[in-house]
Amino acid sequence: KDLIGKFIELPLVGRLIPIVGDEHADMEKGTGCVKITPAHDFNDYEVGKRHELPMINILTFTGEIRQEAEVFDTNGEASDALSADLPEAFQGLERFAARKAVVAKFEEIGLLEEIKDHDLTVPYGDRGGVVIEPMLTDQWYVRAAPLAKVATEAVTNGEIQFVPKQYENMYFSWMNDIQDWCISRQLWWGHRIPAWYDEQGKVYVGRDEAQVRAENNLSEDVKLKQDDDVLDTWFSSALWTFSTLGWPDNTEDLKTFHPTDVLVTGFDIIFFWVARMIMMTMHFIKDENGKPQVPFKTVYVTGLIRDDEGNKMSKSKGNVIDPLDMIDGISLDDLLEKRTGNMMQPKMAEKIKKQTSKQFPDGIEQHGTDALRFTLAALASTGRDINWDMKRLEGYRNFCNKLWNASNFVLMNTEAHDCGFDSDSAMTLSLADKWIIGQYQHTIKAYREAMDTYRFDIAAKIIYEFTWDQFCGWYIELTKPVLQKGDEQQQKGTRHTLIVVLESLLRLMHPIMPFITETIWQNVAVLANCQSATIMNQAYPQFDESSVDDIAMADLEWVKGFVVAIRTIRGEMDIAPSKPLSVLIRNASDEDIRRLHENNIFLQSIAKLEAITPIQESEDTPPCATSLLGSLEIMIPMAGLIDKDAELTRIAKALDKLEKDCARTQGKLNNEKFVSNAPDAVIDKEKAKLADFSMQIDKLKEQRTTIESL
Repeated sequence: KDLIGKFIELPLVGRLIPIVGDEHADMEKGTGCVKITPAHDFNDYEVGKRHELPMINILTFTGEIRQEAEVFDTNGEASDALSADLPEAFQGLERFAARKAVVAKFEEIGLLEEIKDHDLTVPYGDRGGVVIEPMLTDQWYVRAAPLAKVATEAVTNGEIQFVPKQYENMYFSWMNDIQDWCISRQLWWGHRIPAWYDEQGKVYVGRDEAQVRAENNLSEDVKLKQDDDVLDTWFSSALWTFSTLGWPDNTEDLKTFHPTDVLVTGFDIIFFWVARMIMMTMHFIKDENGKPQVPFKTVYVTGLIRDDEGNKMSKSKGNVIDPLDMIDGISLDDLLEKRTGNMMQPKMAEKIKKQTSKQFPDGIEQHGTDALRFTLAALASTGRDINWDMKRLEGYRNFCNKLWNASNFVLMNTEAHDCGFDSDSAMTLSLADKWIIGQYQHTIKAYREAMDTYRFDIAAKIIYEFTWDQFCGWYIELTKPVLQKGDEQQQKGTRHTLIVVLESLLRLMHPIMPFITETIWQNVAVLANCQSATIMNQAYPQFDESSVDDIAMADLEWVKGFVVAIRTIRGEMDIAPSKPLSVLIRNASDEDIRRLHENNIFLQSIAKLEAITPIQESEDTPPCATSLLGSLEIMIPMAGLIDKDAELTRIAKALDKLEKDCARTQGKLNNEKFVSNAPDAVIDKEKAKLADFSMQIDKLKEQRTTIESL
């Protein structure tokens, strides 16, 4: 402490440099005393500004020691406070060679105490892969604090809202501690800095050179040179909301579409882009009363898309998946070429090739745009990072195929038929028709609530469940008995319902899957008498409570429960789906009897039943497989349906395999080395596999007990 304020001689150079005390010094690290280079280190630069130290630049732009140093004060002006002389022995040396030469010189003159290994947090360039050297340069800045004040108030008073709301805290923390914004970049492309210099170095700023000359009365004899720098990409991007609409002219587009409604972005650029768009828009765009206009009303923040193990996608890791490759497909050879390229180091390229060949041995299959869009929506839980899963993409490609095939079924059974749109003749809606209409209305309500609250993952789940399970899985199956054996009015009612629900369903899912829905709709719209040329101009579906028949919905859910009970028994007992069964029922209520009577045709057709026979509670029954539907007991006599010995043998083999799989997975999870080294996502997969194996084992043991009792 007693040396603070004194000077010390810098070896080799002979320069006297001041000793200062500063909060940046870490007393727990090393000696607690360190030499600083304000012109060549970000932290040292801040220390230098606090103590008004001279800034000495010793490097050229190519990273070599200069013939003569540049000395500046803290305002960036040239200074003669210190000598610009540099030791001749080091002039012109490349930076790394100079460092070795300095160490050698220290050792030669006896100043080298010792050399220790030390971990340095040195920044490397993404593209060049070499150490970045901070360096003093002249740059253009925007004074950001006045802009940030207005932009912060817009979020505070609710003119702009973040979804999820917690990201407002991230926005405020950056804006409340904002620094002046460096907006010039030394790049080959971008908006050129609108500044010109005369031969004496005086600077002029204007929209173009003509304006500069006119406003400053400069004759053509005065030579002007425009600044070679371009504007920071984020500065140009910050103009996006209004510059794309014709600004600076007050165009009709600008008046009609500004402010916009929702901005969708990742949390990692809230400061780089979102905050700067708000600042720039509110500075340049005012309403008729002079009030600053916000660029958008809502900022919907997404998570980052990571690979299946939770790692950030990176070209250097070779785990980036191009969306176009998932849409169109790509061969393994082309994928390897794309991921490694010509500029990558051989060792890294080999590592990436090995990883890619393991991940995609056959390349990437074609999945289509709609499947990719749906997958992204289904994974988009608000604000959370997404671990990309190719299996989900494959599943949603199957979903697109399911929708396509279901639409073909509808068209085959409705084209060239009376579907009840033009005819005045009566039609009759079946229980299944009334049920699907009610189900669809509830789907519209839940789906729109999810969309309105930016829960696209929930919206995707809702539309998937209705389309796959209710419309395709149940309703289409339930229409077949009517279309095959119903009277004219019943068939017309079912055809009408098929068209109405499908056409509206296509409109509902269109924002997520625009291409397949438009293609199908063009065919369906003709049958539904829609006059528009495109689905995009159609009204979006709205919930209609009057279309919901609660009694019909409850009755059909009971029918579904009955069918599921029969199918579950078939599956557990390995009874062929096509084999007709006789069913006994016990403990049936009056409501159960009514539903059985009214839906007997449905039940026998869908569940493949020969007969449904009610019995008294006191009656003895043969050995049966049993399932419950509420208090109703559904029983299928097993005698003659299965080969007892063969079934027990099958179950024994299945149990043996499952128990081995279970033991192998349990062994992995008991391995401390595996658990400590494997990513969390991998461990979670193994735990899920173990739980699934255990559940399957329990089910097989239950089946074995039942069959042994026959």
